[in-house]
Amino acid sequence: MKQKFYNLEITTNGHKLYEFTDSTLAWINKFDLRNGIINLSIQHTSASIIIQENADPDVQKDLIKYFDKLAPMNTSLYSHTTEGKDDMPAHIKAALTNNQISLSLKDGALLLGTWQGIFLFEHRIQTQKRTIIHHFIGE
Repeated sequence: MKQKFYNLEITTNGHKLYEFTDSTLAWINKFDLRNGIINLSIQHTSASIIIQENADPDVQKDLIKYFDKLAPMNTSLYSHTTEGKDDMPAHIKAALTNNQISLSLKDGALLLGTWQGIFLFEHRIQTQKRTIIHHFIGE
């Protein structure tokens, strides 16, 4: 049994989805991780991690539109507006999605579906530096 940690830094440039599946796979291959669980955690309250389709970019556009309707950038709706019009909507979107996910690893392969990818879902409109912690437990 072994454990490995990795901090993936992603600089975002606006409110959208950033796929990082390949970065995670490169880390898995670099350390020849074979079988176990990888827990991914984001250390932020205004961004999230999701598993989503990575084939058709319209899915990502539609997700953003949907979440923008759920939590509109309208400061008259919120008390917490310290960092601008996207401040509280970003927190709401992060609360509705995931701040961590766990994925199975079998024979060195992530058990993702054919069209699935791992994404950082950035909810802020300004450039941000995000950290995603990878924690592997297995063999």
